Amino acid sequence: MSGLVKNRVLFQSRRLSIYLVRYSAGHQIVPHVDMVSEGRLYKLNLVLVKPASGGEFRCEHSLFNCFGRIILFRPDLYQHSVSRIERGNRWLLSFALTRL
Repeated sequence: MSGLVKNRVLFQSRRLSIYLVRYSAGHQIVPHVDMVSEGRLYKLNLVLVKPASGGEFRCEHSLFNCFGRIILFRPDLYQHSVSRIERGNRWLLSFALTRL
């Protein structure tokens, strides 16, 4: 399934990472919690392009969710996933901030 994801690192430092990610049809993200070695992890995901079918983001609890397009959540605390993309691509701009 790794061929179904293209992840470009736009910026990376000790506390902030910015990624542009393309998920292709057939890809899904199973429910999981992100592990961090220290601090608190926050993610702000901007869904730039939604797939024609599937690819819905699910999270036990989000801090902010605007129509499934702008989502702020704690991936280190709450289980999250993305349903299988049936048709099209899902483009995501993701900001990951670690607070110590």
